[in-house]
Amino acid sequence: MSLTTPEPPQERAPSAPAGLRSGTLGTSDIAFFVVSAAAPLTVMAGVAPLAILLGGIGAPVGYLVAGLTLAVFAVGFTTMSRHVTSGGAFYAYITRGLGRPVGVGAALLALVGYNGMEIGVYGLLGTATQDTVHALFGVDVPWLPISLAGLLLVGYGGFRSIDFGARLLGVLLAAETGILVLLAAGVLLEGGAHGLSAASLAPGNVLVPGTAAVLAFAFAAFTGFESTVIYRREARDPQRTIPRATYLAVGFLGLFYAFVVWIAVQAFGDAEVVGAAAKDPAGLFFTAISTYVGGWAADLMHVFIVTSVLASLLAFHNAINRYGLALAEEGVLPRALGRVHPRHGSPYIAGLAQTVLGAVVVLAFWAAGADPYGQLLLWVNTPGMLALLLLQLLAAIAVPCYFRRVSHQEGALRTLVAPIAATVLLTTAIVLVVGHLDLFTGASPLVNGVLAAVAPTVFAVGLLLARWLRRRRPQVYADFAGDRAE
Repeated sequence: MSLTTPEPPQERAPSAPAGLRSGTLGTSDIAFFVVSAAAPLTVMAGVAPLAILLGGIGAPVGYLVAGLTLAVFAVGFTTMSRHVTSGGAFYAYITRGLGRPVGVGAALLALVGYNGMEIGVYGLLGTATQDTVHALFGVDVPWLPISLAGLLLVGYGGFRSIDFGARLLGVLLAAETGILVLLAAGVLLEGGAHGLSAASLAPGNVLVPGTAAVLAFAFAAFTGFESTVIYRREARDPQRTIPRATYLAVGFLGLFYAFVVWIAVQAFGDAEVVGAAAKDPAGLFFTAISTYVGGWAADLMHVFIVTSVLASLLAFHNAINRYGLALAEEGVLPRALGRVHPRHGSPYIAGLAQTVLGAVVVLAFWAAGADPYGQLLLWVNTPGMLALLLLQLLAAIAVPCYFRRVSHQEGALRTLVAPIAATVLLTTAIVLVVGHLDLFTGASPLVNGVLAAVAPTVFAVGLLLARWLRRRRPQVYADFAGDRAE
């Protein structure tokens, strides 16, 4: 589709700071970061039992629907990635399509979203490691030292460079995926509890009230796939690498999540799985793998849950560092955050700042006597998840707005139809998530209201910040995200 509007000014290609290693990551490396951020084993063992409890045996379809929605979104997202070269990812896209004020608000949403998703997970790291140590050695350990040690370990992983992180994440992802594949093989070879069944796909089992709750969990499980663009500078041939990595990550997660939840249903049987999930949600997958594979496999699963959480933390940490780097280069954040280590090629000052912030939040929750899972994890993750969903929605809206303003040779399916469909689907997802927020937090309506208000409040602050920049720092405002047009 070719429009007749004048050619836009040339994009401002971001100049890579000295030391930031370009061309080191391929499709599989970047896909590893996205899938590791999603943490398949953590999602399955920690969240899927509750999805089954609420949505019944039709729960696997919820993960397929979430994956399909994000695949539709990825059509416009990857098309625009061929035209936008900024390291700011979503906020750069949003700036091009919706203007600088909305772009600044989106940048703050991204910072809050990724920080919320990472910092809250340190509570999960503490409790998961506690459970693992108790299960393997019968010893009870406090969660705070574990979480603080995790902060240091993740901070070091981010400091060591992106290619080091990619190799480490590849190993951890292979381990956690492998244990779930082992469970699936055991269930399939035994034929499940009562023979394999396709009842999970029946409309009568999918179109139930609890499916809305399943969709809320499922969309939350995909947060973080924007990483395919965050690592643009370090990608080999980004014009091809980014689309491939995006579709690979979304496709793998959608199919794998749905398959493993279906396996859990088969392990207990269509009639029995909901009761098993209600009786012991935390132990559902451990019981299944002990039954179909053996107790040794359950012990391995305990260990791999810890490594799965660490993989998720490292992936989010690296994403936050690159957002800090991009915004420091923009002049929105202090320039010091844009420093790159001369030997490791990592944005180490941004990484140090994020590690310190994480330590402050973790220590504050500990000092308040908060529960590491029910409050540190869920209360910090929830606004982070909503911020990232809102960020995706704004990016979907920005795609057709951008392509209406520039000359291009892209087809209408990619630049108009798919983005509009993604906008409708993501809006529905946000409504579902907010409407079932109590399922994530277990908190009072007042607390849930506060948590739901964080993302729109941050976005509003971003709009005010953009107004301040335009008045007080006009050059920074004019150069934001490389967008030369109002």
